[in-house]
Amino acid sequence: MTCQPIESYAPIGDGRTVALVGSDGCIDWMPLPELTSDAVFARILDDETGGCFALSPAAEFTVRRRYIPRTNVLETTFTTRDGVIKVTDALVSGVAGRLPWAELVRRVDGVEGEVPMTWAVRPGTSLHTAAPWIEQTTHGAVMRCGRTGLTVVGLRHGPSAPDVGAPAGPELAGRFTATAGSRHVVVVAATHDEPVPFVDPQVADDGIDRTIANWRTWSREFSYEGPWAPHVQRSALALKLLIYSPTGAIAAAATTSLPESARGGKNWDYRFAWVRDLAYTAHALVRFGLREEPHAALSWLLQTIRAHGPRLHVMYTLDGGLVPEPTEYDVAGWNGIGPVVSGNPAVEQLQLGVYGDLMAICRTYVEAGNVLDTETGRMLAGIADRTCDLWRNPDSGMWELPEQRHYTSSKMGCWKALDDAVWLAEADVIPGSPARWRAERDRIRGWIEEHCWSQDRRAYVWFAGSSDLDASVLLHAPSGYDRGERMSSTIDALTEDLGAGSLMYRYTGADQVEKTFVACAFWRAHALACVGRHDEALAHMDALVGAANDVGIYAEMIDEDDGSAWGNTPQALSHLAFLSAALTIREIVPEPVLRGR
Repeated sequence: MTCQPIESYAPIGDGRTVALVGSDGCIDWMPLPELTSDAVFARILDDETGGCFALSPAAEFTVRRRYIPRTNVLETTFTTRDGVIKVTDALVSGVAGRLPWAELVRRVDGVEGEVPMTWAVRPGTSLHTAAPWIEQTTHGAVMRCGRTGLTVVGLRHGPSAPDVGAPAGPELAGRFTATAGSRHVVVVAATHDEPVPFVDPQVADDGIDRTIANWRTWSREFSYEGPWAPHVQRSALALKLLIYSPTGAIAAAATTSLPESARGGKNWDYRFAWVRDLAYTAHALVRFGLREEPHAALSWLLQTIRAHGPRLHVMYTLDGGLVPEPTEYDVAGWNGIGPVVSGNPAVEQLQLGVYGDLMAICRTYVEAGNVLDTETGRMLAGIADRTCDLWRNPDSGMWELPEQRHYTSSKMGCWKALDDAVWLAEADVIPGSPARWRAERDRIRGWIEEHCWSQDRRAYVWFAGSSDLDASVLLHAPSGYDRGERMSSTIDALTEDLGAGSLMYRYTGADQVEKTFVACAFWRAHALACVGRHDEALAHMDALVGAANDVGIYAEMIDEDDGSAWGNTPQALSHLAFLSAALTIREIVPEPVLRGR
């Protein structure tokens, strides 16, 4: 089996779910009704029975794609020997905001000549958990897959309408011909455990224009003037797709089980809210001048932690529950590379770095002119005390490895947690014992400098007593732990051991089992800027913005040899690392240096 390359997919979304549109015009991934639900279209993981929504010219074609500026609405231009058509894809919004159902609208505009088109809606087996079937009703065919119902309608403004005729097996399919000036629309509406509407296709067509306007309204609130501005806006819009609007939670990625290498085995479900990623996202959005998303994300996180406390978990479901243990499915996986899973095994791990992530976003929120509630203040004081008690323990580290060790970046995260707790207490934001936190913070620094610094390597090492290296240490240049000579020489050691041009692997030995990790490459550029090596930071950033796919989307990993994407996509951490680096570079690199790029 040969699946579409991961980099060929462009995401669209509506605040509840995300669909991946391939460069061949096929939608191969779409969980319904929510991002963590079963995927009715899942051909990306199950080529045989996964299901898809195909739409393309009947003849051979070439493709050019873009997002309509300042939106997450995708525009694909297909060119055949006989003509040109433009397809606009959107998960549309309603007049009063998010629709109570999912509505996927595909508009086909004829541009030149005459282009015969084919389309097919094929619901899949939801990873072998349901058998799709079609029910004929007085209003038309309803497609059923487990508890999910779908309807398909068409609209024409031209010589032929999309044919929603008799089903050929568990699919609805049709043909039409696009000519210059014509417009055709195919619409899928979906619900889960609810009545399902047959939408008015003209209203659905109007919904694309309304959705474009809504995205542009959001983009006007986004404030950034600086280097790589178009790429910065695209990454912010990609992150917006991963914000689950019913709660404000932020998913780490839109997919599950896309492999990190051809060896397989390292396939994970990233459709959950990591404390780390949520904190980084909220921090970046505050720096962009946005208000609603950071407030919603932080409020959701604090309420969720209290609901499941006192322990701080690594991740939560998007509706605020605990992430289930993994379930494995008997399907092949992308290009036959398994396993395919839902759930995540890291949910019960101890990761000390999350204490620093939580405290940092609370400090950012306060520094932006906001006030924490009394209960949150008490909770943060308790978390600071817990950090004092726990930092001496080994943990699983940021990379969620099975081996518990004294990971350097985890200890630095504990230092950051207590440093911010002291700041919050001295600002009279939280109660507690800042004297204790200050003393324990300084004790952590002393321990790191004694046990996690290698004079031979001239670097902070992966874990205490090791000579191996870990790129996550780079996060603690911007955190303020070290912006001096030791961090600068650590960058050099990491570049020598883990670098692949402007790309970078996660840790020593990772090159044997996976591809380069996109976020690590941006962390290096960010750290270079923090230690004053501005020209190098800019050079790496210039190279990395060209490593995204054709519409500016980053997956989790990139193959250093051919530039192909690997891992789940779109990946929040990849886009966050770029945004954070760009913001810091704009703030600290002198203007003459930026102008001289």
